[in-house]
Amino acid sequence: MAKQQSSVLERQRVDVSEPKRYKVYIHNDDFTPMDFVVKLLITVFYKNKDEAERLMLKVHHSDKAVVGVYSYDIAVSKVRRATAMAREEGHPLRLTYLPD
Repeated sequence: MAKQQSSVLERQRVDVSEPKRYKVYIHNDDFTPMDFVVKLLITVFYKNKDEAERLMLKVHHSDKAVVGVYSYDIAVSKVRRATAMAREEGHPLRLTYLPD
């Protein structure tokens, strides 16, 4: 006895969700010059001069500030790039990322 094949296809539900987002923080230290932080915020995080200066002052007064919210890969890439720039200039600037 042969099996009978059905021409009806079952739909499978596929849940598609937004990728998890990560906040990138820049931390204050007593050694990295403020003008370097502004340059870094403009170069790596694409902030305009006014926003970069505002964020730099927030970091200076609050110990840390969120400089952007990104997908995991972009957050990691920006932290690595900014850290590399700081090290090239001899600054101990610290950046971190945490889930939003």
